[in-house]
Amino acid sequence: MIKRIISLTVLNRPGVLNRITNLFSKRNYNIESISVGLSEQEGVSRITCVVQVEDERIIEQITKQLNKQIDVLKVVDITDQSIVARELALIKVPTLPTTRNEIYSLIEPFRASIVDVSKDSIVIQITGESEKIEAFIELIKPYGIKELARTGSTAFPRGMQLQSNSPKISIV
Repeated sequence: MIKRIISLTVLNRPGVLNRITNLFSKRNYNIESISVGLSEQEGVSRITCVVQVEDERIIEQITKQLNKQIDVLKVVDITDQSIVARELALIKVPTLPTTRNEIYSLIEPFRASIVDVSKDSIVIQITGESEKIEAFIELIKPYGIKELARTGSTAFPRGMQLQSNSPKISIV
């Protein structure tokens, strides 16, 4: 299996995300993670999909099918480009007075932060590449994980790679 990162810019309209995910579903392709948010252009959203495929031809098919969607402005497989990719995770860990210092010592090297503290647990926020988050989760597992929420990757190419041929549109 090959992991691919696809970046889409779409019109920010109701049903767009549903049509895109249905396209993957109908063709029996699994989305490993999906992240959606507003972009720098008003009325336009950026979607980052991470998919696992069996061979490169499938990505070509996916790209062609996505480009046929009315509200899709641009589709780019950015996997082989130099990219900036980040993910966010919130992790609730049970704590005792005897384990708090140990947990704090694990948090610092990963540049994570504590965003909530209660008498019996803490909530840790960590951002970074997926591999960094996976490594932190493995380190914190022995202390127990009460809850875990991850955003999925969001990414775009470094520098001016994608911007140079981005569509400039006006939404009426």
